Amino acid sequence: MSRAFVKDQEDAVEDLPERPVSTAPNLVTAEGLAAIEAEIAALGETLAQAGDDRAERSRIRRDLRYWMARRGSAHLMPPPPDADTVHFGSTVTLDRDDGRRQTFRIVGEDEADPERGTLSHVSPLARALMGRSEGDTVRVAGHELEIAAIG
Repeated sequence: MSRAFVKDQEDAVEDLPERPVSTAPNLVTAEGLAAIEAEIAALGETLAQAGDDRAERSRIRRDLRYWMARRGSAHLMPPPPDADTVHFGSTVTLDRDDGRRQTFRIVGEDEADPERGTLSHVSPLARALMGRSEGDTVRVAGHELEIAAIG
């Protein structure tokens, strides 16, 4: 068989699967929306500088589609109306049943990073805290947590 009829595997670029987009409402803080915009801008710059690397350009385009979809579905939430109850955007300090104290801010899914003190609004803990007040206790994943402060 002639080499002309064989696909050159060296030039082939695997189609990357699309990044999954959550079906939960895309609630964002002002900081979260700014982070989405910054990610889109950075990816646009990276794409412009990617040169002829087809695999890299494919990855960047896929990520750009994801962030454009997230920006398109973003619902900017106002700051919490009060510190009496837990809302989206609230900072909540918890006393755990193991003696530890933790503080989390409830944010959008793309902003969430528990190690940095941010928690997705769709997480089990955030859902359990919503609408609760200082002094209330919640039980999540077999642990009891008391709301020590809301900010």
